[in-house]
Amino acid sequence: MTSLVKEKKIKTNGIWLNVAEKGDEGGPLVLLLHGFPETWFSWRHQIDFLSSHGYHVVAPDLRGYGDSDFLPSHESYTVSHLVADVIGLLDHYGTAQAFVAGHDWGSVIGWSLCLFRPERVIGFISLSVPYSPRDPNLKPSEFSKTFGDGLYITQFQKPGRAEAAFAKHDCKTVMKKFLLTTRTDFMVAPPGTEIIDDLEIPSNIPEWITEEEIQVYADKFQRTGFTGPLNYYRAMDLNWEILAPWEGCKIVVPAKFITGDKDIGANETMEYVKGEMFKSIVPNIEVVVIENGHHFIQQEKSKQVSEEILCFFNKLSSTE
Repeated sequence: MTSLVKEKKIKTNGIWLNVAEKGDEGGPLVLLLHGFPETWFSWRHQIDFLSSHGYHVVAPDLRGYGDSDFLPSHESYTVSHLVADVIGLLDHYGTAQAFVAGHDWGSVIGWSLCLFRPERVIGFISLSVPYSPRDPNLKPSEFSKTFGDGLYITQFQKPGRAEAAFAKHDCKTVMKKFLLTTRTDFMVAPPGTEIIDDLEIPSNIPEWITEEEIQVYADKFQRTGFTGPLNYYRAMDLNWEILAPWEGCKIVVPAKFITGDKDIGANETMEYVKGEMFKSIVPNIEVVVIENGHHFIQQEKSKQVSEEILCFFNKLSSTE
């Protein structure tokens, strides 16, 4: 089915993004934003499912990924740049409003889109990463250091460090280490160890993904490298500065948060999304927890995630 997906390049915000597209162009637009370390291909199941239910589905390779433009400086990967890329896509398709779903870094972009330009979003679904308020007293890099040098985010900060660690493995091994992880901690490596070396590969590939599908990712990253994706982490402190004017603002767009009960940092995430703070800053929120779901949940639990997305978007369509 995914072979019927059309890929094309779109000029947006001064760069070219590669997008995968499927479905009736007259149908409601759905924008799917992937995370680290992925491409549009991570949404392959949802692209097929949503397009078969009348939606016009568009999933870009985010800047620095896949067949989209790569910019070498981390300063080109702030939420301002990333949201502007998305706005440019919406403008290209001539739509005033769209349905949006994001996973991992795609969730960060989606939440920022809802914060900056809520009038462009009918409804937003976040997978794995909930919206969290800006701490005026603590930069993200400073918070990360409280976990020590082993935290993956800390290890990703210095240009070249993670790239060199990844390069000790072939790209398919790197992809397996990330995609197939079942860790529920915050991914902290022991002292003196790089996180990529600490991640383990299961003895058997799980049923939800094939060797061939993992190879699709590996082939892309073999060509592009990982600096673009890592630059998202290197821009986190810049994002903290950019977001200062929105401190204390609420997300007013109708939203749904979907996570697995065995995601990275699952215990802390569960406590947060079930608490009063999350509901107070995202008042129009639904929370769905998928049993035995890990981080790459739209692939691992593709049917359940696809149905949750469709149900939410259909409900919003009927109330417009």
